[in-house]
Amino acid sequence: MSETSTTTASRHATARPGGGATPTPGEATPRTGRWRWIICGLLFFAATINYIDRGVIGILKPTLQAEFGWSEMDYADIVFAFQLAYAIGFVLAGRMMDRLGTKRGFAIALLVWTIAAIAHAEATVFGPGVAAVLAMFGLTYSASVSGFMLARVVLGLGEAGNFPASIKAVAEWFPKRERALATGIFNSGTNVGALITPLAVPWITVTWGWYWAFVATGLLGFVWLALWWPLYERPERHPRVTAAELAYIQQDPPEPTTPISWRRLLPHRQLWAFLVGKFMTDPIWWLYLFWVPDFLSRTFGLAITGLALPIVVIYQVASVGSIGGGWLSSALIKRGVSVNVSRKAAMLVCALAVVPIVLAANASNVWIAVGLVALATAAHQGWSANIFTLASDLFPKKAVGSVVGLGGMAGALGGMLIAKITGYVLEASGSYTAVFLIAGSAYLVALAIIHLLVPRLEPVGAADLT
Repeated sequence: MSETSTTTASRHATARPGGGATPTPGEATPRTGRWRWIICGLLFFAATINYIDRGVIGILKPTLQAEFGWSEMDYADIVFAFQLAYAIGFVLAGRMMDRLGTKRGFAIALLVWTIAAIAHAEATVFGPGVAAVLAMFGLTYSASVSGFMLARVVLGLGEAGNFPASIKAVAEWFPKRERALATGIFNSGTNVGALITPLAVPWITVTWGWYWAFVATGLLGFVWLALWWPLYERPERHPRVTAAELAYIQQDPPEPTTPISWRRLLPHRQLWAFLVGKFMTDPIWWLYLFWVPDFLSRTFGLAITGLALPIVVIYQVASVGSIGGGWLSSALIKRGVSVNVSRKAAMLVCALAVVPIVLAANASNVWIAVGLVALATAAHQGWSANIFTLASDLFPKKAVGSVVGLGGMAGALGGMLIAKITGYVLEASGSYTAVFLIAGSAYLVALAIIHLLVPRLEPVGAADLT
């Protein structure tokens, strides 16, 4: 142990000035401390940047299609490339977070995706070379499509680190009773990112062009890195965490810290419940992110500058759903309801709230459609806060990064599938009716399968993973 770690551990072993007496285990008081919520704020900021960077291309879809002559399948293949890399990156990222730790692993992931986000602006420069390489494998794409595909691949590899790192940080910094709420709060950053994008990108594009939309938004990652590195550390080694707050964070029974292999994880039905839930519902969020701007433009004739207000409304409502879904299950647990009933009740409410989106494709005006999509996105975010928390409910902390990574891979594989389906449907019919029918039914089916696999949300025992 280093001198710094020894000194910090010593400070935790005794009461600190201003730290107050250690509260009764399981109770937070004003004197407990609040540094864990500052960490949650950093995770919120990262999620915001994550969704700004991935969402720029969705807003610019009509602009880029007009400039480069992309077909619906060209755009679908660009999205597919992102999802493929995201699937691969999620598995690698989960292992990286478990091996390197949250601080270093998250910093590396964000640096990669920041560089990739900015590189979209130069996609036409390196595109011809990428097109030539793809042609060697029998894949024929234009230079612009090829360049954007490569940029999306690197972006997907980097962005895949966001959720494994954030969920692992929540498991490190919060007791189980607060994890769903903390997850809901940081996850609402995705809504804020999706909210900022339609406000900033059209203005930047109209003023300076699409090139600078990618550059300006991409640079935000460097701001986050400048905050993350000096502010983040594990709670037991953090100089700003009081003894009282550390005791509150560590109130749950100790968990094993030895690395857990995928071979040990795969036989457990708890893992497969999580994977099925992610595979079936993550793609629906990708659908909203990458195609809702096009849906509004195609169906109601909105120009790029007219997309801002509808999308702002959609993601404002989604933010409420993210926090509300996490709050609902946490509130039930605090009232003595079992974790099993609390999580599933919250997920059922969210699954039912998605169903009305099947009517959106045939809505009589834009604001009815916006309302239906907004309700569905809010419900998805509430669902997401709870399904992510299942990972830390069902597995020990040391396995959380790998479990979330495998779940993210499953979700990205589903996203690859929905990208192709959406491209084919739009090429064939020009209508979103069939796509929204899939979206409206996915959550109820997923919840039924989760319940069949884990009827009581029994955690995997430490002995079963060794």
